[in-house]
This record gives sequence, structure tokens and C-alpha cells, in this order.
Amino acid sequence: MIVRLVLGLLITVVGLALAGRRVLWLANLIRSGQPASGRTDRLGARVGAQLREVFGQRKLLKWSVPGLAHFFTFWGFVILLFTIVEAWGALFERDFAFWWIGRQPWLGFLEDFFTVAVLVALATFAVIRVRNAPERKERASRFYGSHTGPAWLVLAMIAGVMVTLLLYRAGQYNTGNFPFGDSGWPFATWLIAHALAPLGTTVNAVIETVFLLANIAVIMGFLVLVVHSKHLHIFVAPLNVSTKRLPNALGPLLPVESGGKPVDFTDPGDDDIFGRGKIEDFTWKGMLDFATCTECGRCQSQCPAWNTGKPLSPKMVIMDLRDHLFDRAPYVLGQQESDPIQLVAEGGVIEPDVLWSCTTCGACVDQCPVDIEHIDHIVDMRRYQVMIESEFPTELGALFRGLENKGNPWGQNNSARLDWAKDLDFEVPVISGELPDDVEYLFWVGCAGAFDDQARRTVQATAELLHIAGVNYGVLGNRERCTGDPARRSGNEFLFQMLAQETAGLLNETFGEREPGRRKIVTTCPHCMNTLGREYPQLDGNYEVVHHTQLLNRLVREKKLTPIQPAGGSAQPITFHDPCYLGRHNKVYEPPRELAAAAGAPLTEMPRHGDRSMCCGAGGARMWMEERIGKRINLERVDEAIATGAETIATACPFCRVMITDGLVQRQSEDVGGNVSVRDVSQLLLDAVHRSRDTTA
Repeated sequence: MIVRLVLGLLITVVGLALAGRRVLWLANLIRSGQPASGRTDRLGARVGAQLREVFGQRKLLKWSVPGLAHFFTFWGFVILLFTIVEAWGALFERDFAFWWIGRQPWLGFLEDFFTVAVLVALATFAVIRVRNAPERKERASRFYGSHTGPAWLVLAMIAGVMVTLLLYRAGQYNTGNFPFGDSGWPFATWLIAHALAPLGTTVNAVIETVFLLANIAVIMGFLVLVVHSKHLHIFVAPLNVSTKRLPNALGPLLPVESGGKPVDFTDPGDDDIFGRGKIEDFTWKGMLDFATCTECGRCQSQCPAWNTGKPLSPKMVIMDLRDHLFDRAPYVLGQQESDPIQLVAEGGVIEPDVLWSCTTCGACVDQCPVDIEHIDHIVDMRRYQVMIESEFPTELGALFRGLENKGNPWGQNNSARLDWAKDLDFEVPVISGELPDDVEYLFWVGCAGAFDDQARRTVQATAELLHIAGVNYGVLGNRERCTGDPARRSGNEFLFQMLAQETAGLLNETFGEREPGRRKIVTTCPHCMNTLGREYPQLDGNYEVVHHTQLLNRLVREKKLTPIQPAGGSAQPITFHDPCYLGRHNKVYEPPRELAAAAGAPLTEMPRHGDRSMCCGAGGARMWMEERIGKRINLERVDEAIATGAETIATACPFCRVMITDGLVQRQSEDVGGNVSVRDVSQLLLDAVHRSRDTTA
């Protein structure tokens, strides 16, 4: 007893010392980051997020098999904390047990059940890793670029903890020291004990001591390895989830902050930081994100850029930033002096092509099980490149000039903003001053709806449906300007602030003294919806913004619009492409589908749809950038749509419509998808409503 007590305590002290030293280093490193505001408020909501994301494993369970395996592994760690305390207690007292519940058979059953469950989960992880090994699948593997060696070592050490636990408990059983007696409830221990029983009491006593010390040694070794590897997420993931943006990590882009406070672009301070140009510029939350990455590759597997042969992997961006942070730690912590290293450069930490391949579709953040905010970090680095270095794709120069000089990304004269309404057989109300009391909605047309021929058809169809339904609405006409979305996503925060403050001022003036619940805006553009509804509150612009599919769906349910399905059920089959800024960013999935169903269009889903829908390639200001690397994202999406056999590709975003149409035109020039067309859901509904009116007539 004395020998194993001394050895057990020595192993424990050494392990805790090594792990503690690393933990202290990590804590100091992360705390060295810039301040991050709004990360510790709303305690109740953060506790709820902890319960859902960590204890409920909600995001992980979206991937059924690996999700279940991780669920049992996580809860195995929780339940087996009892066995860890029991192991250290056994150093002092051979049959140590918890007070009150320590000798209850059900506790022994739970411990054995989760020990076996963890072993099964580890076998599942091993199979998944072998089947999806980068050596076999190359870029198609979500583990491509991950540190697979340490991952296998960690799996082996967890298995070692489970095996040594069962063996020392079996030795306890056979020497009469098992705290749960001779009950068969701890079934795994009982089976192994009966297999070892013929060896005799003396040998089993040795087995008990050897594997007890081995169990403690493997636990300590695992602890040291964890704090030095990607499995650090075991400890920091709960912290990262607790400090994420609420209600979810895929939130509106934050304003440029310096020292934890938004930068005043009208009078910036001399020391203000615009974006992130070096690793020291990141906030402590950003550094916590880097340390939390599990290298699971879920983000990488869903990224449209990575899936079409581009150099961007959200996972590897975070890994590269983490590795660079750790390499620079002596300088970040002030222990050594060195010139700062610019993050984005040819041959640098982040290649420019990596930075500018992002569409900000949100798939990475949505799928990340530990709530890493990839988009924020990418846009922050873009901000530095644009506003400090003036280094950005040449095509963005025309975009910025159009926004600054003409108030729209196409650079068109603003006098043409109402041209879409000329061919309508009813008058579109134009608001010249404050919104009249009897007008319920301000119809935000958007730049695409005003200047793009395809988007105009969507706006016309929506306006006609609102007119038929008797909805009182008005438009701003030539007073409307770009919301600033493409400027913000491309990193030009200064230009965004200029556009957004002007537009927010115009909207506040238009709504006048109306209370927030009556400041209603409807738009056909998910990007405008997201910016006006979720980002303008940063500028004191608080509005209730809905997408046209949401409003039209409500009008159908209220019988204000009465669609009729084609006679004989002859409607063309459709497939619906979920716009990223409607679906993932704003969680609107069902209204467009319900409208299509109301119009009688049978729906065939693409393999990637809903929250796993693939981007069209236009987001993140990519609409105005050339796509020179890999396969075009819109072609990948069009190929997927054509493969469904649908005759119509329906969407609900002007950018998506342009990208899908362009991709379809290219495929049709190659004699593929010749009978397929692209339409907005509002057009499908309008056709069905026209059938109803014709039938009535």
C-alpha cells in the first residue's frame, strides 16, 4: 500500500505540474488578446447554450454516427469522473467508495456501461478515420490538413484509460475490495473478473495494483497530451461556447473594434486598429477560437470554396492562426522582442487567395461543434488588407467606386431605380417623405432588384402579389441606396459605415415616430434583409425586416392570395436552392418551400439543402470578383440541381438567381440541362394566383 501510494502520488504530482504549467501559459497567452465586448452578458442564455451545445451535443448529433459516438464519449468523461476519484481514493483505501452513493449497484452499472460505450465509440472513430483518411481520399477527406498523428495517440490513450480501469476493477473484485461487492450490475467488471479469477488472489492483487497505477499514469499522460494538442478543446470548448455571440455564433458582422470599443470612422484615434493585420491584433475571444479548434473538418467538408478546388479551408485558416499564435507566444507575451509579422501575404501565414475565396456563406460556423467564428476572423483580416494595406482583388475597385459615387455596386445612375415599375399595370406608391399611417410595409427593392434584369422580374412579381393581396406598401424610389452589404463583406468597413449611416438616417426619417413593431420592411434580397434587420441596430436602425417569401406565405395562409394548382397536376417539378443569407444566416427554410407547394410545384431536394445547402458563389462580395481557381461554385451547384431531374431551379435571392442562371447558360451551351429554367418562388406563386383569377373570371 505504501509503495503504490507513493508511486501514485508521484505520478499525479508530475502530471499535474506539467499540465498546470501549460495551462497557465495558455491562459496568459489568450488573455493577452485585445478586449472583446459583449461576451459575458446574458448569463441565462449562455447557460442555456452550454446545456444545448456541450451537454446536449446538439451540433455534433447533426452527424448521426460520429455524433452519437462523440455523445457517448463526452458523457463517458462526465460519468467516469467518479472512477477517477475512486482510483485516487484506492491509493489510500483499497475499497474506497463515495459517501452515500459510492456502493450503490446502479452507479457501478453506469460506470461500466459508459466505459464500454467509450470503447465502442473509439472503435467507431477509428473506422471513420481509416475510411476517410487523407491518404485515401485526399482533399475529399475532412481530415485533410489535420494533425492525424496526435489524434491517433489520443484515441489510444483514451482506450488505455478504459482498459486499465476495467482490469484494476476486476482485480479489486477478485480480492474482495470492489466497492460494489459481488453484484453483477457492473457487468463488464464482472465478466473480466470471472476470466481472471483462476489466476488466484495473489496474482489478482498484483493486477489490481499494477493496473491501478497504470490507470493513474495513463490519465496523467492523457491530461498532459491534451493540453499540448488539439484535444485541448475538451477543456476550452465549454468556455468558447459560453462566450460565443448570442443567440448563435453565426451572427451579424461586428463593427471594427479597437481596445474593445467600436472605431469612430469620423474621428479615429491615433492608436486605433483597423481589422487584424498581425496575430497580436486579435481579441482574446479570437485566440480562444484558435485554441478550441478540434480539427474535425466539419467546416472544411461543407465549405463551397474547398469543395471546388480552392485553397480556402476554414479549418486550416484557424489551425494556421493557432500555430502562428503559439509560435509567436514569446513575443506576444512580451518575453522577447521582435518586429510584428503581417498575417496575409504571399508565402505568409494566410495566402491572399485563401482570404479572398470566402463567400461568407456561414457553412463553417453553422457546422462547427465548438462555435468558432470563422467568418469574423476572415472579414477582420480583409478589413486590414483593404483599409490599411490597400491590397484587394482589382475587381473590387470598381465595386467600391460604384458604391461611393453612385450608391450601388453596379455603378448605375440612381435615376433608374424605378424603371422596374414602368411595365406594371398598376401604380407603385413612392414615399417622398414620412411613411403614411395606412402604409404597413416599406418595400425595400435593393440594388439588384432595381438594376439587374432577372432580379427585376422578382420585384415585379412580388409587387403585383402585394397589390393583389391588398397590402398597403410603398417604395423609396430614387432615394434608396445600397445597404452597404458588399462593402462590409469585402472588408471596406469605412465605406459600409458611410452608406449605412446615410441609409439608416433615411429610414429613421421615413418611419418617423413609429414604434419599433410598426417599422416594417419587406425585401426580396436576403443580403438586404440580413444587413437591415441584423446589422443596422449597430447604427440605431431598428426595423422588423421580413423576406418576401415570409410575407407572401402569410398572405396565402390568410387567404389573401389564392393560388390554384395546374389542372391535372401538370406543374413542372422544381428543386429549391436555399440562399445562404436566407437559410443559414436567418434560419428561413420553410416559407419558400410552402409557397412552391401552394403553387402546385412538386419539390425534389438536392442532396445539399436546408442548413447544408451549398452556396451559389456570390456571397462575401464574390459576386463582383472573378473566379479563377478550381471549378466555379455556381457550376457545381447547377450540376447538382440538374441531376435532380427538375425542370425549374427555384430560388429566393437575386444574387443566387444571377449565379445559377449564368451556370445554367454555360451548361446548356454544352448541351446539358437544355429544358431547365431558373425562377424566383414569387413568380411560381404569381402564376398560380393568375390561374385562380382566370378560373374565377
